[in-house]
Amino acid sequence: MTAIEVKDLHQRYGRKPALDGVDLTVEDGEIVGLLGRNGAGKSTTVGVIAGLLRPDRGTVRVCGLDPVADRRRVRRLLGVQPQDAALHPSLTVRELVRLHRGFHTGGGADPDELIELLGLTAVRDTRFESLSGGEAQRTSIAVALVGRPRVALLDELTTGLDPQARRHLRQVITDRRADGMTVLLVSHAMEEVERLCDRVVLLDTGRVLATGTPAALVARTGRATLDEAFLALTGGAR
Repeated sequence: MTAIEVKDLHQRYGRKPALDGVDLTVEDGEIVGLLGRNGAGKSTTVGVIAGLLRPDRGTVRVCGLDPVADRRRVRRLLGVQPQDAALHPSLTVRELVRLHRGFHTGGGADPDELIELLGLTAVRDTRFESLSGGEAQRTSIAVALVGRPRVALLDELTTGLDPQARRHLRQVITDRRADGMTVLLVSHAMEEVERLCDRVVLLDTGRVLATGTPAALVARTGRATLDEAFLALTGGAR
């Protein structure tokens, strides 16, 4: 079954097109990387899939549901970690994770176990506004995963985390995929994409420039790494 299906997606901000006919699919159990330079349309695509933005044109389905018309049902299936965490500043880590677990059917994960898994036990009673950048990032991820979502949208998963935390978090995502979670991952970290993703979709100026496995894109460009292939396909710029 197709977990995410996007067809002919268009979105404008004023006169500027952010998305110009984007098509992409993510099948059940896949991890797909969404790549592109800054301003390519990645976060806008995630916002539309999450139902936070209504597209100007095109269709979006999450597990067969319209994320705008079926917002309540989609919210129970979907976990979203935005690029910039915007959680309630006065709630503690534990309160936030418990709150978001209640948005999902089936009870979800144990909040305290997930907090420990993500290395947040020492700050579980700290208000969100008082967390460091890395702690806020991991809290945002905990909130996205606590409901054991069928589909997760993860935007810059490991930004601001130290190498050990990045390795640990990649393993968490791998384990969740083994349990049946589907992931659309936005990232500039090419090593992370190569390790985690089954396929990648490369956006450029709001259009799909290339799609395929990381290895296929590397082979297509004749380069040695995905990072080099990305630069070759996008004209040598991030």
